[in-house]
Amino acid sequence: QVQLVESGGGSVQAGGSLRLSCAVSGYTYASYCMGWFRQTPGKEREGVARLSTAGGSTYYADSVKTRFIISRNNVDNTMYLQMSSLKPEDTAMYYCAATYNCISASLATTSWWNYWGQGTQVTVSS
Repeated sequence: QVQLVESGGGSVQAGGSLRLSCAVSGYTYASYCMGWFRQTPGKEREGVARLSTAGGSTYYADSVKTRFIISRNNVDNTMYLQMSSLKPEDTAMYYCAATYNCISASLATTSWWNYWGQGTQVTVSS
């Protein structure tokens, strides 16, 4: 059974930092591309960051570029999102996702992403 479990969310003041983790199990982790998405009430889920199977290729939404860093550890099957210089507009539920459709999947759509975690809340106050 495939499981993705996020952790590390919380409340922080603007300018602060948080590191989200996504622990994965139930499949060959190293064979999947991974990503982070976020969603606020009433809005569609939006892509934040994505990385390749080996972690060598990363992609970021323009809104988080230079502030967020996505990484993965293929030994302990964990993915991370280091978030710095947080802004109130970063407030959202953050979800990790996995896909074996590395060519088709992108940050532009939730399509092609095969597995999702339950989410972890990030709240940034001004």
